[in-house]
Amino acid sequence: MSGHLGNRTGIPEEYWSLIEGEWPCQLINETQPFFCNLSDEYCMNRYENITYLNISCEIVLDYGIPLYGYCTPFLLFITMTANLLIVIVLSRRSMATPTNSVLMAMALCDMFTLLFPAPGLIYMFTLGNHYKPLSPTLACYAWNALNEVIPAMFHTASIWLTLALAVQRYIYVCHAPVARTWCTMPRVKKVIFYTFVAAMLHQSTRFVDRDFQLSTIIWNNQTTNVCHLETAHWVREYIGEDFYFTSYYLFRILFVHLLPCCALVALNVLLFKAMKSAQEKREKLFRENRKKECKKLRDANCTTLMLIVVVSVFLVVEIPLAVITALHIISSAVIEFLDYGVANLFVLFANFSLIVSYPINFAIYCGMSRQFRETFKEIFIKRPIGAAKKDNSSKYSIVNGPRTCTNETVL
Repeated sequence: MSGHLGNRTGIPEEYWSLIEGEWPCQLINETQPFFCNLSDEYCMNRYENITYLNISCEIVLDYGIPLYGYCTPFLLFITMTANLLIVIVLSRRSMATPTNSVLMAMALCDMFTLLFPAPGLIYMFTLGNHYKPLSPTLACYAWNALNEVIPAMFHTASIWLTLALAVQRYIYVCHAPVARTWCTMPRVKKVIFYTFVAAMLHQSTRFVDRDFQLSTIIWNNQTTNVCHLETAHWVREYIGEDFYFTSYYLFRILFVHLLPCCALVALNVLLFKAMKSAQEKREKLFRENRKKECKKLRDANCTTLMLIVVVSVFLVVEIPLAVITALHIISSAVIEFLDYGVANLFVLFANFSLIVSYPINFAIYCGMSRQFRETFKEIFIKRPIGAAKKDNSSKYSIVNGPRTCTNETVL
């Protein structure tokens, strides 16, 4: 809802250019003196010219409240349940394969990406506190860490782990002899560990690159404490704001969004071609009545197909975020052309699509992996002892494949 913003006295002209665009600020009532810089979540007090943290300026409330306030708590429960079940099933000793280790790490990353911002989203949007200026400064630091930095860290790790998964499967399918050396459990565990470390290092400075100072303004006819934002002293004095933020976002768009997505698309195409070739070979073996080799190729193709589906779902929700991030970098560093009203709305739906995608992997594993289903039943559904012993006598990889010396189905 837009409102009358009153007199321009004391307000810099460049801010009024934002107000008079196609994306009017949302006022609670005529006595709430703020307007929005639509490229971020900070409002400006119309009388004191103080920018301060207010979530109402961050998103389009007409869409943000229903999506974040009403849908996200339900999706949080679904995501937590689905990913905890994935972790429980894949952590079983019988499921300990290199591929399953990466899948389990991805499930943890997806779960934490939503878990950390969930309390803030519920407080702001579900409980209806989004219109209030955020204070004290500790709450502002917590909001910044829990809703921006930590989720970005786990999401970055999830992207790199998805790429590692695709590379690993490509090695299994197209370079099977090399897989026996490179795709072992110790090496995969090291890759997972280093991926988390790299993601933490990438986001580490974001914890301390902002300073929140307590300021007092007149808000809703009351004297109110708000969090005034400034870039951290060490950024301004020793690095420079332009260089710091340009370097950070340039690295992010290249190595977190653009290159991983391009590599995943290429790997998916190569895996699909390899799978089609293996299918033709399997049909030939079937005609020659070589059933054992035919079954082995079928099992390997099942594994490859499932991982292609997992990566494809990831790309569907990740590519839009990569595009809007790239456009933001170009608009900020080269030539300003981006309509941040439209961009913020696009980001809102892209982020929500990402949240919706988190429980999907559980459905994929249940639908495409007999061993996952069998292990799930073994854990959560009581069965006769004899049947359990029979299952334990012949374990598979995550998709119906016999284990090799690398604990994985290979061609």
